[in-house]
Amino acid sequence: MKRAYKVDELDCANCAAKMERAAAKVEGVDSVAINFMAQKITLEANDDIFMEVLDKVEKVMQSVEKDVSIVR
Repeated sequence: MKRAYKVDELDCANCAAKMERAAAKVEGVDSVAINFMAQKITLEANDDIFMEVLDKVEKVMQSVEKDVSIVR
């Protein structure tokens, strides 16, 4: 399943790139793209574990920029 979400508190393009690289390493992620200008994340993962993977990706993103969140 591939879904796009708004990202809140994403303040720097370099941070977005770091988040994208880290999120791509999360187990269960098939593909991920974080667009700083659009303040959006597009995530592709297996339907059965999608929400679990999304939670893990959000935690990884917060390790780069603590105030960032994915709007669901």
